[in-house]
Amino acid sequence: MINGGKQTETRMPSKILVTGADGFIGSHLTEALVREGHDVRAFVYYNSFGSRGWLDRSPAEITDNLDVFAGDVRDPNGVRAAMKGCDVVYHLAALIAIPYSYHSPASYVDTNVTGTLNVVQAARDLGVSRVLHTSTSEVYGTARYVPIDEEHPLVGQSPYSATKIGADQMALSYFRSFETPVVVVRPFNTYGPRQSARAVIPTVITQLAAGQTKIKLGSLTPTRDFSYVADTVAGFMALSTCDAALGEVVNLGSGFEISIGDTVAEIAKVMGRAVEIETDEQRLRPEKSEVERLFSDMRKAQKLTPWRPAFGGLEGFRRGLSETVAWFTQKDNLGAYKHDIYNI
Repeated sequence: MINGGKQTETRMPSKILVTGADGFIGSHLTEALVREGHDVRAFVYYNSFGSRGWLDRSPAEITDNLDVFAGDVRDPNGVRAAMKGCDVVYHLAALIAIPYSYHSPASYVDTNVTGTLNVVQAARDLGVSRVLHTSTSEVYGTARYVPIDEEHPLVGQSPYSATKIGADQMALSYFRSFETPVVVVRPFNTYGPRQSARAVIPTVITQLAAGQTKIKLGSLTPTRDFSYVADTVAGFMALSTCDAALGEVVNLGSGFEISIGDTVAEIAKVMGRAVEIETDEQRLRPEKSEVERLFSDMRKAQKLTPWRPAFGGLEGFRRGLSETVAWFTQKDNLGAYKHDIYNI
């Protein structure tokens, strides 16, 4: 039931599928759904080690209540098998590293575009009630105006962002062509515990935590709208029961932008460390590929749902950084990262 564009009724789906459940945002979302009492099937990337990614570190109250499916979103048969009996699908499985997309773009097409096609086709055939497809703020390219709303032009400034544009459009085409109930969720620069060291915040924290005083980074001038992972997860969950969001693209952000250089300074303050930045040429994007400014307009999400970022603005960012630093500086967690190499 919708009242003034906002969802007022919560439906309890029979079973939820989360693709990419083994990853950064996916593991946080999976845990949150289980804690809310949902029946969750976690789609993790098949590998010979039997690894479930970050879910291997989840507490027993999570893992004991998970239905785990190992597969590959590039395979339509596996996707269909994983989706059988599910009512709602959160599609987060993707290749996301921008530097890696420069030299292996075909793998991004296979995973991001074809993988999304497999998800929405199976959803159409099986009659699921909701597909929440994960987009990225990178599809906007460098901001032509701020804050960036959902009508902003899309610009593929990297092979990664180009494939995400394609994936978004594939998902939306199924809504328009077949009334497949799709929502495109577009988070801005999510950060927090478990994030890959490919991202700038874990890169800085892990280097400082390892005792380094000279931090290797790329460009310091771009601005980003950093969204704490708990806010991103809450946004996904709010949109999962919002009928007014069907067929729509919805931004999730913090309503705050900060440069990479100032972000490093904020992390150093939280960690109580002095820091010297050293430019690492291999971390610089090609000039025309660098996204110089990202700053989200969240009004649509706030109109459609009760969701509000709990870690918004500068003070919220500082609280989010504190929680992130606390997690990364635990010995077992820090040991999972290779601070001394450039992760692409």
